[in-house]
Amino acid sequence: MASIGNFFRRSLRRSGRGGKEEAPAAENPSRVPQGRAGERSSLLYSAGQFFFEYLVVVSLRRTADGSYEPKITYQFPKRENLLKGQKEEEERLLQAIPLFCFPDGNNWAPVTEFTSETFSFVLTNVDGSRKIGYCRRLLPSGRGVRLPEVFCIISCLGCFGLFSKILDEVEKRRQISMAVIYPFMQGLRESPFPAPGKTVTIKSFIPESGTELIELTRPVDAHLEHVEFQALLQQLSPQLILHIFASAVLERRLIFLAQELSVLSQCIHAVAALLYPFTWAHTYIPVVPECLLDTVCCPTPFMVGIQMRHLERVLDQPMEEALIIDLCEGKILRAVGDEEEILPIKLQNEMLTSLNRHNNNNNVHTPEQVNSLVSEAFVHFFVRTVGHYASHIKWSKSGSGSFQERAFCKAIASRTNRKFVKKFVRTNMFSLFIEEAEKSRIPQEGNGPISPLGVGELWLGERDAPCTQRDAARG
Repeated sequence: MASIGNFFRRSLRRSGRGGKEEAPAAENPSRVPQGRAGERSSLLYSAGQFFFEYLVVVSLRRTADGSYEPKITYQFPKRENLLKGQKEEEERLLQAIPLFCFPDGNNWAPVTEFTSETFSFVLTNVDGSRKIGYCRRLLPSGRGVRLPEVFCIISCLGCFGLFSKILDEVEKRRQISMAVIYPFMQGLRESPFPAPGKTVTIKSFIPESGTELIELTRPVDAHLEHVEFQALLQQLSPQLILHIFASAVLERRLIFLAQELSVLSQCIHAVAALLYPFTWAHTYIPVVPECLLDTVCCPTPFMVGIQMRHLERVLDQPMEEALIIDLCEGKILRAVGDEEEILPIKLQNEMLTSLNRHNNNNNVHTPEQVNSLVSEAFVHFFVRTVGHYASHIKWSKSGSGSFQERAFCKAIASRTNRKFVKKFVRTNMFSLFIEEAEKSRIPQEGNGPISPLGVGELWLGERDAPCTQRDAARG
């Protein structure tokens, strides 16, 4: 266990160009699922891939001192004939998984009742690629006291709702027999991952019930399929969400605390998604195992989730300035102090109005509608502040681009917007975005150039573009 902890700590200290640190190797929304917490390629996946790489069962096994340690007791599929490098990568992955399936340590005891819980974690490989672990912790059927176990699906695909439905089917079969799980997962593995908005149907036989047809539908909006903004709105006020967004957009240290693993993972994934079309480029651990709590001492930016029972230990750590959020009480426990001043006040008020409107209508919107409406508000913020970036990429005859940062900032007429942008351009997430833009020249169509990453959100037409000095001069 100690050696695994040391491995993750070394991963946290790794840095790349511009000081970008790698998330724990194997933990992740990935490079994506995740080398650097969240490169775009990580969560937007093409159709036709395997649904998952592994299904593992992690059980608690008694150790010599009487405590319990998580161990993988079942793995599907078993991979053979791997090359040396592939074998080493698989071993690292399988060693890390138990830590994140039981991040709450080894203080367990057999019980007769246990409420199933669903959560996810992200593992970042050495090369920066990410894998997501979708977990269902449950109590096996039986009589007397038992220990909970975790069914964990490891996938490079980010789609929490879809995998949650798959875990429902796994849990239903677990109550019958482990033997019933295998043919279902085999059928799933042989099925192609559907395109956005499409459905794949899995045939599965259950004893005494016959053959079932299970339909798995992927959301239409692929970049929001791993997100539930509703969970964030239920835990925090719109004002606090903006404070958190402001800290995240300047790549500060953020610590989220909650009792339930599901709340931690859902809320942290939601906060990371607020940055779209940019991506968090630093340490990203939605659920921190107990043995890695000293992650909060890291001097570089991070976004981590920690169970509330570790609050005192976290506060006692010799950490640098960080924003600490209590998701149970919906309040900030520790702040830098300038969170209200980071975002331009006019745009901040617009986002606050939008969030309040969605929050008040929470009961009449579907989760998909909430996701779309909330994301739109934050994308619009980036459109208003940095949406003119493409006009300030100078192209050479060879086709390479060079971003003109000084002219880009100078073109912003609003003093408050310019003040924010001058800080934002120094972040790794903006640098990564511009690096991609400089390599991805796309011809202009309609009202403006399309985003170099193929999403188009940063140019929604002349009406939404930021007011530049030239526009102001026109009156």
